[in-house]
Amino acid sequence: ELSREPLSGTQEVDAAGLVVAPGFIDLHAHGQRVFEAWLQAQDGVTTQLEMEVGVYPVADWYALRAGSAPINYGATVGHIPVRIATMVQLESIGLSENDLAVGLLNNPHFDAIAAQPSWAQDPASEDQVAAMQRRLQQGLDEGALGMGFGINYTAGATREEIYRMFLLARANGVTAFVHSRFMAEGELGGSVDAVQELLSNAAVTGAGLHIVHIGSSGGSRVPLILEMIDSARQQGVDVTTEVYPYTAWSTFIGAAIFDGDFTRRLGLDYGDIELPESGERLDQARFERLRATAPQTIIVGHGIQDSNVTAAVAHPGVMIASDGMFYDEGRAHPRGAGTFSRVLGYYVRQQNALGLMEALGKMSYLPAKRLERAVPQMKRKGRIEIGAD
Repeated sequence: ELSREPLSGTQEVDAAGLVVAPGFIDLHAHGQRVFEAWLQAQDGVTTQLEMEVGVYPVADWYALRAGSAPINYGATVGHIPVRIATMVQLESIGLSENDLAVGLLNNPHFDAIAAQPSWAQDPASEDQVAAMQRRLQQGLDEGALGMGFGINYTAGATREEIYRMFLLARANGVTAFVHSRFMAEGELGGSVDAVQELLSNAAVTGAGLHIVHIGSSGGSRVPLILEMIDSARQQGVDVTTEVYPYTAWSTFIGAAIFDGDFTRRLGLDYGDIELPESGERLDQARFERLRATAPQTIIVGHGIQDSNVTAAVAHPGVMIASDGMFYDEGRAHPRGAGTFSRVLGYYVRQQNALGLMEALGKMSYLPAKRLERAVPQMKRKGRIEIGAD
């Protein structure tokens, strides 16, 4: 309760010299089990959302968490799991659509799904695009908070396919949360090219756009991409972005981003790839063996420039989101446990890269504002005022 008058209660906490802040809202949390939720709670997070990869079927995903989650949860309907449901003959590998509902990255059936690469590599027919649209609409009708895309993981998805999904987002008044098509450094097929695709889709369709983890996706072009996003907003495009405060990224070793000559494309050596459970740095033979036999293996990739992370963390309007992964035997990329503390401790107190109030806004108020149009409950979150949660 908030009041200008003295309040009495069964418990009183002396907050002198401390800061009272809204609970943090993490727009990008893959680790959605109870273990990861408690880690996030200790980092100040009271709402963890799976908005990038998303989920499908949505109603089943919510039902699996009802009554057991220690903090608030929610998700988009995901283009990736919808593409799997549409383009993979699940029955042929002994699965149904409901087997996708536990989520993608921690799915016990992941290896069987990964062995059916059509969902990632093949262009969709007109009928398949229409089927995806029906499934995405079903997810929105079941309470999804928006639409999630990992275009970098679905190389077969044409620009027309993604454009048509943006049209659906606009028709439903929801935001598209997107991992852009490329993370590469090149002029063509690079990170700037990928952001231009998304800004074009948002401008042409009128859909809201949120570009995820700009620090890792943007590479060395982060300053230019931030300038492009600012300019697009000034021209009326509804676009936002986020960053996590680390110079390493994480994904699964079977991801399409590692197809072809990824070392040149991503500016990455095999030795930059780490196994979080052991700290082992890989060589080519070990990498290729794991990719062939254990594609679900989570890796950490090193090489993001610290100056670009700092620029994004401090940039006005850029939100903080963890992209936190699932923890295996207590080990994973640390962003799933320490993102928000690191912003406050390192970037605010030590580096003076941004002020305390600005940092708190990036973690609470701005994420709530991003969701308000599609999620009216967010008008009561991310702020301290009379009537807020």
